Amino acid sequence: MALLRACKFSLAALTFSRLASAQVPGTTTAENHPQLPTYKCTNSGGCVQQDTSVVLDWDYRWIHSGNTNCKTSNGRPNTSVCPNQATCSRNCVIEGVDYAASGVTTSGNSVTMYQYRTSNGVTNSVSPRIYLLGSDGNYVTPKLLGQEFTFDVDLSALPCGENGALYLSEMSSTGGRSSTNPGGANYGSGYCDAQCPYQAWKNGNMDQAGPYCCNEMDILEANSRANSFTPHPCNSNDCDKIGCSFNPYASGYRNYWGPGGTLDTSRPFTVVTQFITNDGTTSGTLATITRRYIQNGRAVASANPSGDSIYSNNCQSGVQYGGFNTMGQALGRGMVLAFSIWNDNSGNMNWLDSGNAGPCSSTEGAPSNILANYPNTRDYHHIVADYHYQHPDDDDDDDDEHQNDHRPSNSNTNPLGTVRWCRLYWTHLLRD
Repeated sequence: MALLRACKFSLAALTFSRLASAQVPGTTTAENHPQLPTYKCTNSGGCVQQDTSVVLDWDYRWIHSGNTNCKTSNGRPNTSVCPNQATCSRNCVIEGVDYAASGVTTSGNSVTMYQYRTSNGVTNSVSPRIYLLGSDGNYVTPKLLGQEFTFDVDLSALPCGENGALYLSEMSSTGGRSSTNPGGANYGSGYCDAQCPYQAWKNGNMDQAGPYCCNEMDILEANSRANSFTPHPCNSNDCDKIGCSFNPYASGYRNYWGPGGTLDTSRPFTVVTQFITNDGTTSGTLATITRRYIQNGRAVASANPSGDSIYSNNCQSGVQYGGFNTMGQALGRGMVLAFSIWNDNSGNMNWLDSGNAGPCSSTEGAPSNILANYPNTRDYHHIVADYHYQHPDDDDDDDDEHQNDHRPSNSNTNPLGTVRWCRLYWTHLLRD
């Protein structure tokens, strides 16, 4: 199975509750959020471990009334027991989940996510999506405007067609917690993104069902062959769905990202993303999103000699949605951190890694091909991530310092189809 793994990323326990609109927690399956410690760091205060955990998305849970499923096969409310939110909340409960069976395991400061799980000889795609949860039962919402976000990742075993994604979504920090959705974020409710997905229980409320758009910042969407980072600003009812991404391969740097490339994806490396404002403060206007990499304790040259950056004046696709100004405001308010691993039956993930976007063929990323040629993808996904606040200088010495803390082993032990993330940091770009 494809796998993602996050190091030093403590996530609060997940709990399945009565979910028929994600209402009252049930008692059939206990909800226990896998712990995943994270860190906030500053120059003056150093790094402080956070009491955090991960929680599985709402849509992966069983909502039921006795033996009756409160959801139909397509995830919509079963109107026989859920004609409206109030009735659904009275009739239905949401259960906890078996995280391992759902493709999520943690150990110490690492979390592993599986694309596929096999039970009784049958392999199914579980493709989990999880969020960082605080000890207060709400999502952690880092404010990254004027900050730096850093993590280590091992993509060596993630093939064409897989997408190990780490991104920010401007979801409600409570997950839409209410009297009819008391579980809220504790049960993974409230998902939204810039593709405006249809939500049968928008913020845990079926009466508000419909497309749910919100600002999204894709910090990394990647496999071992291709990658991109992309801002997706939104207005009140629509978003820049395509976004103005930076993809080294699409920018003409065909030998930069990949096994044996300038950035050698056969080995672990550090990803550093800076959200730089026009005046260097955390209250200014977002001007530049810059990407740097560190591998083997050394800064890796950028794909573009002038730097791997997206600039506000070069991001035209988002202008009608407020562009970098909108994206920066969302980063300043705070956004929920999400991890997912998925593949694409309809398009084979061609938009990410085929044609002008990457070296994969148009059929190489078909899920059926992944299973046939990368059998270990059905074993596990591993994400390792670690958070850390710091005030770095803009020189290579800081890069070395980043890499030497909690650095993942460079030994390639991941099965094919796995991804491992480590060392996620929030870094303040200003001195204290």
